[in-house]
Amino acid sequence: MTDSFEDNDAFASAGLRLTVDLGALVENWQDMARRSGRARTGAAVKADAYGLGIEDVGEALYLVGARDFFVATADEGATLRLYAPDARIFVLCGIWPGTERLFFENDLVPVIASEEQLAFWMSVLADHGDHPCALQVDTGFNRLGLRAEDAIALANDVSRPASFAPVLVMSHLACGDDAANAMNKQQLEAFRAVSAAFEGIEASLANSAGIFLGSEYHFDLTRPGIALYGGRAVNGTANPMRPVATAEARIIQTRSAKAGEVVSYGGALKLTRDSRLAVVSAGYADGYMRSLSSGGVPLRHTGLPGGQGFIAGQPVPVAGRVTMDLTIFDVTDVPEKLVRAGNYIELFGKNILIDDAARAAGTISYEMLTGLGLRHERHYIAHESEDQKSVGAA
Repeated sequence: MTDSFEDNDAFASAGLRLTVDLGALVENWQDMARRSGRARTGAAVKADAYGLGIEDVGEALYLVGARDFFVATADEGATLRLYAPDARIFVLCGIWPGTERLFFENDLVPVIASEEQLAFWMSVLADHGDHPCALQVDTGFNRLGLRAEDAIALANDVSRPASFAPVLVMSHLACGDDAANAMNKQQLEAFRAVSAAFEGIEASLANSAGIFLGSEYHFDLTRPGIALYGGRAVNGTANPMRPVATAEARIIQTRSAKAGEVVSYGGALKLTRDSRLAVVSAGYADGYMRSLSSGGVPLRHTGLPGGQGFIAGQPVPVAGRVTMDLTIFDVTDVPEKLVRAGNYIELFGKNILIDDAARAAGTISYEMLTGLGLRHERHYIAHESEDQKSVGAA
């Protein structure tokens, strides 16, 4: 007797679905490469490729030509190495005692960001032999990195150990998403001085936003991140990137409610008309933030509207508070025959853009993507003309 469950399609039946269009991802990388001009184009794939899966994303970018990747931790780098066999993989949080083996066995490049890390790295090289590294320089961000003047002093120090031979000098823009901000030019000038001091060593300053600032910011290597995943890199401008991720939640129940009744916790929404509601299987445990609620949260006091979903060709507003596992949408204005239990509502994607969803939540697309929970069934589209493949939630 055949098991009737064997042919079940996990993606088709999932309560939460995340579709990742790798074709759009690749096109976004190619767009960033064109905008980078003569500079080589890498890719930031930290935080599990911004929540979309470092294995599939890393492999897709590697196959299209990316050879420089940036991760946050050595563990991420070790995972990526399986899918990018001869790429340079830079670990942005550097090297720490106990992680040396990961770096050497997986040929990872630590990004040295402090005097303490530099001293430890020198001791590692003494024990294990030469290995490439990168140097992070702070040009005004006050996050990671040696101060620019200290980096220049290090470059000019004739007693500097010969084993310290960085393959890349890098810094990070604090206000790159604001093209008119004077700090961009200040950081550019500071980084130019550092780059000149490390003559003959490649330099990298531009993230996604920095690429849009123009060729003077590109140096030898650019490292796009959010733009690859479809997010807006520069404020106040149209986003030219293709949407990559689409999140959907299944409708568990539809119900009718009368004018004057309340919806969800705290009775934060009081209905002003007879309504139809759709309850979906997504909540803040899945990265669909409580701040997207239509009422009963501080953000609504600012006048910014709550979140929206999309079904049957039109947007539908969140009704009441978002809860841990469930969110309610007001589907009164959608023809009843088009909204049934088992249907899916788009949370963000091609119709509800990730940046618009993030704005309604009072945050940015980075947080929306990296906050995706573990319950999404992942579906990767390799290319519009190629077969599709599905994988379980990562």
